[in-house]
Amino acid sequence: MSKDKIFKNEWPYFKFNEIKLSDKWERLRKTANVLKLSKSAKQRLEWIIYYYIKADKNVSLTCRYYGISRKTFYKWSNVFDETNLITLEDKSKAPRNTRKKEYTNVQYVRVVELRKKYIKYGKIKIFKKYKRKYPLDDSISEWKVQRIIESSGIYYKPARKDKIQAKRARSQYKKRITELKIKPKAGYLLCLDTIIKYWNGQKRYILTAIDKFNKLAFARMYTNHSSLSARDFLLRLSYALNGNIDNIQTDNGSEFQKYFDKACNSLNLNRYFSRNRTPKDNAVCERFNRTLKEEFISLGNMTTNVDVFNRKLTEWLIEYNFERPHQSLDYLAPIEFIQKYSKVLPMWSSNTFA
Repeated sequence: MSKDKIFKNEWPYFKFNEIKLSDKWERLRKTANVLKLSKSAKQRLEWIIYYYIKADKNVSLTCRYYGISRKTFYKWSNVFDETNLITLEDKSKAPRNTRKKEYTNVQYVRVVELRKKYIKYGKIKIFKKYKRKYPLDDSISEWKVQRIIESSGIYYKPARKDKIQAKRARSQYKKRITELKIKPKAGYLLCLDTIIKYWNGQKRYILTAIDKFNKLAFARMYTNHSSLSARDFLLRLSYALNGNIDNIQTDNGSEFQKYFDKACNSLNLNRYFSRNRTPKDNAVCERFNRTLKEEFISLGNMTTNVDVFNRKLTEWLIEYNFERPHQSLDYLAPIEFIQKYSKVLPMWSSNTFA
């Protein structure tokens, strides 16, 4: 019997295991997980999926659903490639044309010579020595001297210098608020910020804080912008809440450094920072700042007298926390919201606004 006849007769008796492929978009989601795409890239993939599946290729509907602009959607839909999902990742924002060295080779040799001779001199002293020795060179500057020292790597104690730089690099790491998983719990996260007011030629600073969950708010005016003032505000805040604070969020301002940071450590508070130039990271406190300006300061209550202002502010905060309806709390006041959902007694702590 010929091979063709065998295959012809036997073919109907072969059993094949049919491979059922999952949905195309579900495969793309799994691919994104395998590639370990960032959270933002996965979100952009969801825009594309919603656009094709639920919005029936309606850009306006997709943009309204996710709260994005048409320009943003078109930007990422145009670069989307289902065979290469990495196209949905953020592109590098590094400048294409970086700054090149501005010193000449002659200046480099001269500065290195002076650096070796005066190894313990700083850049300013070497710059002064250079100007005395080569007075006709007008293009040299302190910045160029510093760049030459860094590129040559000539230091009195290189190991010590490397150790210091490594320490500085470690200290620059900040826990961003995006790393914290928010929990619906009173005192779990308190957001802090500063309002700067100019009045009658004087400057005043109002530190504000609000509980992200129940919207319980605090504020106080100070005459300066120091970390001591921020420390005082944090201690008052902790006392008012009987120490029931787990995490705090601040921006990268100088008032939230040094003494404020020490106070955080002494109170065992986990501190998180907002991202630079990202006000939406602290949107709750930004909204409270607006309410404070519109419903208190702009109604004739602004004064540079700190004692008078804080006394009036305390009265307003009592109304804000105990009586004012909040839309985000289903039109309950913060204290009413706490009593209803936290199962606390109607009587509140006597030191709430101490």
